[in-house]
Amino acid sequence: MMTLANKAAVTGVGDTDYTRDAGGRSALSLQLEAALKALADAGLTPRDIDGIVMPSPGGPVVAEDLVTNLGIPDLRFSTGTPLGGAGPVAALQCAAAAVASGICSHVLLTLGRTGRSGQRIGARIQQMPQFRTVGEFEAPSGALAPAQYYAPMARRHMELYGTTSRQLAEIAVTTRHHAMLNGNARMTQPISIEDHQASRMISDPLRLLDCSLESDGAVAIIVSAAERAKDLRQPRILLAGMAEGHPDSPSAITQRGDMTRLGLAKAAPRAFAMAGVTPADIDVAEIYDCFTYIVLCQLEDLGFCGKGEGGAFVEGGALGLGGRLPVNTHGGLLSQAHMAGMNHVAELVRQLRGEAGRAQVKEAEVGLVTGYGDLGDGTLAIMTRG
Repeated sequence: MMTLANKAAVTGVGDTDYTRDAGGRSALSLQLEAALKALADAGLTPRDIDGIVMPSPGGPVVAEDLVTNLGIPDLRFSTGTPLGGAGPVAALQCAAAAVASGICSHVLLTLGRTGRSGQRIGARIQQMPQFRTVGEFEAPSGALAPAQYYAPMARRHMELYGTTSRQLAEIAVTTRHHAMLNGNARMTQPISIEDHQASRMISDPLRLLDCSLESDGAVAIIVSAAERAKDLRQPRILLAGMAEGHPDSPSAITQRGDMTRLGLAKAAPRAFAMAGVTPADIDVAEIYDCFTYIVLCQLEDLGFCGKGEGGAFVEGGALGLGGRLPVNTHGGLLSQAHMAGMNHVAELVRQLRGEAGRAQVKEAEVGLVTGYGDLGDGTLAIMTRG
């Protein structure tokens, strides 16, 4: 079987300022800004781009919008990865396949949203086809927002394994501290465990500070063939292992036999095997954090600890810069901005380049980034210095 290991590299990253209000700018305008920054970062021009992958949710922007506005003359491949928050990391795998097969040399990925000033998440998710089953089972009881869908997962974990809200608070506090070190993060006021515990309940057991932000902004990534990447401006960040996994049926979370196991549990063994590394080799992890519980659950499904051991694993600053596994060094969706996880990809690349500033993990050589889809889809990419 053909492997994608080290056949592709991330060669360019770019992002806009992350804000509450983009001042009337469209998702397309934001994505064009991010794309031009990523091109400049890689030392490329729009004429070099021959592939586009649009992660979902990317707003109303399609590949043709980028072709027209950037002046891309010879697009050979375009597609989308409609997996919600799992889409950006799935797009990395798709782009890697395109360059490894020889179809493309340089693939552009962009994601932009006006999630705060424009259409809010609660409205968007009602338009997604996978929520038809949610409409059958959860909606009649009043569950209409993301926190209401994932709260039963967190509560089930607590009942089975004794996980506590204070343990979830460890994740929120750590990522907020990391955001304070980041010059492009929305939430930079310090918080404590007590602040978390005093924040209002959104959907039991998830409190306000367990929840990610609505944000405006955009991120762009360029994936190049590994050999082509040797000649570009930045050091290569190789895509060593990638995989995608989907949760057990049915789509309705509350109807699954095991609500505490995500699609990532299926993807992780494949990605680690492709990369030829284990969880013990990971220096830094950027883990999709729509809610604090989802971080904890992914740590278990990735194999950093056993199922039910996530609460103990995150205690005592374990996820901080000096801890056993630095996580979400940019502040994540919880405190930097909600860019559907595309900002996680950009942060991992910067960490492995040594460009993360005050949040830099010392001697970071191997890292991973995850994506989490709307009802449990899981994606994983392991990257190394090239």
